[in-house]
Amino acid sequence: MQDPFTGLPTRIRGRILPGARERLGLQDDHRRRLETLARLRAAAAECGLRADSDRDLVLLAEDEVSLLEGAGPEWAGLGAAIRALRASLPLRSLADFGFSEAEDNPLEEANPRMLQIGVGVEAWAFASAGDGSVYKFYLPREVKRIGSEFGFERGDETLLLAAARLGDYRALLEKLLIIHALGGMATEVVAVTPEGILVAKQALGEPLPQGDDMSRDLPADLIEIPSRFLRANRDHPRLLFLDGRPYLVADLHARNFVRATDGALRVIDLVAGPWPGADSLADPLAAEWLERVRADPRASALPAAPDEEL
Repeated sequence: MQDPFTGLPTRIRGRILPGARERLGLQDDHRRRLETLARLRAAAAECGLRADSDRDLVLLAEDEVSLLEGAGPEWAGLGAAIRALRASLPLRSLADFGFSEAEDNPLEEANPRMLQIGVGVEAWAFASAGDGSVYKFYLPREVKRIGSEFGFERGDETLLLAAARLGDYRALLEKLLIIHALGGMATEVVAVTPEGILVAKQALGEPLPQGDDMSRDLPADLIEIPSRFLRANRDHPRLLFLDGRPYLVADLHARNFVRATDGALRVIDLVAGPWPGADSLADPLAAEWLERVRADPRASALPAAPDEEL
């Protein structure tokens, strides 16, 4: 299939859920995109380029570097890294999606090819008039920040306090990978615009009634976190191990789930962040708990005590 707006191959169309093989392909795309961004960051550092944020790297134009590629292997490496990122994150204009770029706020104007279905803090959501696929436009905030991620600080009555804060492109791409890894609604990264808007595409599902209790319907791979270790300012904070690395995942309220055509509840959005490492906000008890739940997700906070007794 071809995406109707970019003309590029797509695995998502309307309410149709991709098969197992297609989902694996999407998962691989998410991982490769993150790896490509990391290589670009490293290549830029080799050339002495210090970006204020990864937005500068995501939007770095190939022709700005091409004339320098003959200056040395580090510049040739940077040019190759830019082309690799552009292959996995194409540059497209808002006009490609039917928006009028002559307007001050194109997403607020009528678009015969897109029906607005939601506006959130991070993104504006539209349904394609052609097949109903959902397109999410993640708008930069404060010029060079985008999306949300968790930040951590030490607490008084609990080990860690976690609060959502402005994120970056790495964190946003990582969040989309986590949604997919949790069996969430199939998601593709479609493009980035010259304004820095990241465009993602999801299959369409039926929204849940606002206020539904999701505590018994969370994805099975998520692990409950003992209250002695964490307080978070988002619903249902849970621990997830992704490729062996622990993440805090939360904001799992009813509006961030839909019911898919197979009858399953699937997450469509969340807030996440890497759990602090041993070099940051370290605590021996929490570190020991992390290792035990890595092997046994049902392990209690203390080796000999059930969590409900703490």
